[in-house]
This record gives sequence, structure tokens and C-alpha cells, in this order.
Amino acid sequence: MPEEITTAPAPAPARTTAARAVGIGCAALVAVPLLLVLALVVWLAVVTKDASDFPRVAPEEMAGRAVERSQEAYDVLGFTRTVEPGVEDPGVSPENTLAADYCYAGGVTDETVDGAYRVSHSWALDDVPAGQAVPGLRRLHRHLEDTGWEISSYRENVSGDRWDLFASRSDGEERVSFHWYADRGYFTGGASTSCAVDPGWRAGEDQPAEAVLTPPAFGPSA
Repeated sequence: MPEEITTAPAPAPARTTAARAVGIGCAALVAVPLLLVLALVVWLAVVTKDASDFPRVAPEEMAGRAVERSQEAYDVLGFTRTVEPGVEDPGVSPENTLAADYCYAGGVTDETVDGAYRVSHSWALDDVPAGQAVPGLRRLHRHLEDTGWEISSYRENVSGDRWDLFASRSDGEERVSFHWYADRGYFTGGASTSCAVDPGWRAGEDQPAEAVLTPPAFGPSA
């Protein structure tokens, strides 16, 4: 009998493999932008806020909360002077002021949320010696840690003449900051509240962040 010869199938043409590779590549090019778009949509949904995300609290009450934060720190620092509302020479003279700012929707926009605001209280003292500022700041640093604040930054003798203390809580919504400038004995403090919506605000009115707020005389607790 003649010998049977078995022949292996010929390999697929190279162009078929190349075509498949191109097809896979095109699919990947389409899929990646689609995934990025979906991720962006999800991110915007998570981050973007509106008025329903904030509590409804009058500006006067939020101003009182900001002053209370400052008052607590002032007592821990051990200062005894009373500062009247206002400031004559910013960065030089004593200060006791309130200000309101806008709250933003977040995400990739810079839109503000209608009716929403946050309040900050700023205070300052001149002629504060090292013997008062240094132990006071160290004491305040420990106090904030012990009472649930997260220390964002604490630096002693920054550039040889400045001390800084920053802290926050409520996922960073509430913040406090303190600075002492050794070269001129100037001490500053500040506290800002989380965002809130003014329950009395109506569309077409000035935003609550444009309100003029006046703090009480600021000093040690009675």
C-alpha cells in the first residue's frame, strides 16, 4: 500500500492576526474614554453639593459658634486682654472681626450654593512676649489633640521668627489657625465654621456671605 502522508494545516495569514490586534486595540481605545467619562460622572455625583447638603442655621448663630471656638483657644492660651470689635491697622494692631464667605458646589465647577455660607472669626494681639506665646501655643496644641481636633500642621520657629498651628475637624469643615511673629510680638488666631444655609434667605436677595457681621467684645471667659 502506498504510504499515507498527513499534511499540517497551513498557518493563518499574518493579516488575520494583525486585523484581530487592530480590532482589540480599537475596542480598548473606545473603552478607556468611556470608562473615564463614567468615572467623571460618578465623581461629580459624589462631590457636587447643593443647599440640601448643609444644615439650616442663621448667620448670627454660626457667628456665635465661630467666636466660641476662638474663645476656647483664647482661654487655653492664657490671654487676659479684651479686644473691642474691629481693627485699626491690620497686621499691626489688635483685631476682632467676623466675616462670611461663600460655599461652593464642588466638583469641576466653581459655582456657589445659593443661600449657603460659612463664617470666620479673626482676632489678634500686639506686644505678646515669648514667655506668654510659646508655652501658650504648646498648651493649645495638646488641648486641640485631646479634644478631637486633627492637627494639620504645627511648626515652631518657622524661618526663625514665626510659630504656626493649624487644626481641623468634621472632615476638615471646621478649621482653626494660630500664628505668633516673634520679631514683632504679634499673635493672630482664627476660627471658621462649616457651611450652613440661611433659613431666611430668599432667591433674589443678597447672599448671606455678603452680610456685615459684628462680633462682641472679645476677651477671656468670665
